[in-house]
Amino acid sequence: MRIEIINGPNLNLLGRREPEKYGHSSFENYLDALKERYPDIVFNYYQSNVEGEIINEIHTTGFSSDGMILNAGGYTHTSVSITDAIAAIPSPVIEVHITNLAAREDFRHSSLIGRNCTGCISGFGLDSYRLAVEALIEIIKSKKK
Repeated sequence: MRIEIINGPNLNLLGRREPEKYGHSSFENYLDALKERYPDIVFNYYQSNVEGEIINEIHTTGFSSDGMILNAGGYTHTSVSITDAIAAIPSPVIEVHITNLAAREDFRHSSLIGRNCTGCISGFGLDSYRLAVEALIEIIKSKKK
């Protein structure tokens, strides 16, 4: 099983950026823990602060991965192009957010990308990614039946 994880803008600063909201761990450290917990899954990780690069990665991996976890950061609320890229690929995509968007600023309450995602997990810190992995495992298993 191959799962692609794509993180958008400012998520390269996890562990240093507003740790009261986003925690004290870098994503790379968290990814190591995911790999240890799920040794049978191949995780590919990509992070970019550039919208077009995120779209290119979705295009590149969305036809070959079994599933995708996407934290588009601020592009969640603004990017029609990322929304369209998700619609163009066959891989199921789980939208993930570290914080609870419903408890944040009003402009964060709306997700453009969500309409083309299989589901959304929000507000469980970095553990949101683990929950997304669990959801993808079930989705992928049900497709193979």
